[in-house]
Amino acid sequence: MIVTRRIGLRIALIVLLAVIVQVSFLSYITVFGTSPNLIPVVVAVLGLLGGAVIGAVCGFAAGLLLDSVLLQTLGLSSLALLLVGYLGGRYRESFEIGGRMVAPLLVGGLAMIGAAAFAAIQLLLGVDAEVSIAFLREIAVQGVLAVLLALPLYPLVRRILAPALVDYEPSGRSSLAGLGRSGGSAGRREPATPATEHEGRRLRRRARRGGRPVRGGVG
Repeated sequence: MIVTRRIGLRIALIVLLAVIVQVSFLSYITVFGTSPNLIPVVVAVLGLLGGAVIGAVCGFAAGLLLDSVLLQTLGLSSLALLLVGYLGGRYRESFEIGGRMVAPLLVGGLAMIGAAAFAAIQLLLGVDAEVSIAFLREIAVQGVLAVLLALPLYPLVRRILAPALVDYEPSGRSSLAGLGRSGGSAGRREPATPATEHEGRRLRRRARRGGRPVRGGVG
């Protein structure tokens, strides 16, 4: 991904909007005992599109913003989301993403890794965290919800950041190439038809019988 000032602004707005939607709306929705988490989905998508560096930076920034808004320990979400973005970017740099379901499934797996990393960081830092069968079920549900969120979100973010992607091709390029090929053939001379060649030979024979020199071809 080629990050210009305009693309950087778009990425920042995507991250900011994801945090706002998560805090103000999705955190109040409960599905099978857990809330959908949009932020790791957005970070994973940015990593899959932009690479390891962009994914890690977006993950750290999104986590720092989230921790600041929720007034919780700074760095907890940043480290987990940094891991999500970095792993997504490493996959993007090592493998091709082919097929419609590959990216959403990758996002679901990365969201589960992020949730597990967040719980592990909480335990390491001595923050109260519950680790049980119910917690493992919550991680699995978050992975499924992440897949569902990534189905529309991945193509949407890809479309927004399309001019910065290395494999981006404008839709008009193929039509212009076809127009150039058709225009190049317009300047070529059309081959003479058999009727034209026969008429030319007839006129030349008539000119030789009359003793006049041949001045030109078919007039």
